[in-house]
Amino acid sequence: MTHPTALITGAGRRIGATITRQLWQQGYRVIIHCHNSTEAAAAIAQELNLQRADSARVLQADLNSSQQVSDLASNALSCWGRIDLLVNNASSFYPTPIDQSTDQQWDDLINSNLKAAYFLAAKLSPSLRQQQGNIINIVDIHAQRALPGYPIYSIAKAGLQMMTLALAKELAPEVRVNGVSPGPILWPEQEAEISAAEQQAILNKTLLKRIGRPEDIAQTVLFLASQNFITGQIIAVDGGKSLYSH
Repeated sequence: MTHPTALITGAGRRIGATITRQLWQQGYRVIIHCHNSTEAAAAIAQELNLQRADSARVLQADLNSSQQVSDLASNALSCWGRIDLLVNNASSFYPTPIDQSTDQQWDDLINSNLKAAYFLAAKLSPSLRQQQGNIINIVDIHAQRALPGYPIYSIAKAGLQMMTLALAKELAPEVRVNGVSPGPILWPEQEAEISAAEQQAILNKTLLKRIGRPEDIAQTVLFLASQNFITGQIIAVDGGKSLYSH
């Protein structure tokens, strides 16, 4: 049997790496996209290839570059000649207070969260149609309710949510397009790092009163990839945070 092929963006670390491993365990050949996490991506590919020969490849690309996004699509198709599943997981996340935000921040957040996802979908759509495949976008519960201090990020994710709905119409009936909206799964790093008190405040506004796991997102991706009569839907995996009333 020919193994289906998945391209997962931002797959070297964190949630993307977990999605990659889960898809691989279900028999997918995986194309691990990364930007800066090349060593981590290479380590995952080596581990997976030792267990199943030629089942994982790594492609590096800066999603801020239109040319590199185009090359990523072409190189992904060159790996095994087909794409059955595109998981748009890559994302930039950091605060942009409106009185301090810059053009560069706008471009970076829009490109990584929205523009690259759209053009990867567009360029891979012929193969996805041929394989009757899937696109799964990792959205965010803040696509619906803006995160204070993060206006550009919230705008970008809102765009990705609408892109999910729009492409479900554009690519029907051959390709199904769905989304997963994480709530508190992994605490943010670097510029977006938050204090223990801030973390607790978030959990207090989450119905299940705990943080989720990357596996919760990956299992939802697997569910959507395997369900042949679901398209244009976005599933919140957030412990009930989006239901919390202020």
